[in-house]
Amino acid sequence: MKPSVSDDNIPSSRLEVLNSHFSSVPAMASEKEAALAAVPSDSPTIFDKIINKEIPSTVVYEDDKVLAFRDIAAQAPTHILIIPKVKDGLTGLSKAEERHCEILGYLLYTAKRVAKQEGLDDGFRIVINDGPKGCQSVYHIHVHLLGGRQMNWPPG
Repeated sequence: MKPSVSDDNIPSSRLEVLNSHFSSVPAMASEKEAALAAVPSDSPTIFDKIINKEIPSTVVYEDDKVLAFRDIAAQAPTHILIIPKVKDGLTGLSKAEERHCEILGYLLYTAKRVAKQEGLDDGFRIVINDGPKGCQSVYHIHVHLLGGRQMNWPPG
């Protein structure tokens, strides 16, 4: 399900949004290419703009620690991204330190709460992409909550 471009010129896919934030990178044809072109850094990301309400999103859950919103390039009937509001150097799971244990646990607990809220009682999948080969294209740790269909194995 791909949203269309609105009269406000909001990009119609996550790739277009990501491409708009990689000004020196030409338009990319796939998530894999976007991930390989992304440069790991502590710099502000598109997620910071979503947290600050500079970019619109469909928020499904928010509290003082996390924000959960629908992925605009959904890979399942339910595809929600859950992000910490404070990055604290946690650009990816491989950058986790002991001080991040609380927020990492909270991200997973929030995923469970959102899954229940979304009616995913028969199961769901949690994905955390890490690094270029893990297909991470935004360097602000985030959890993908996928559900609403039968998942396959292996995933990718």
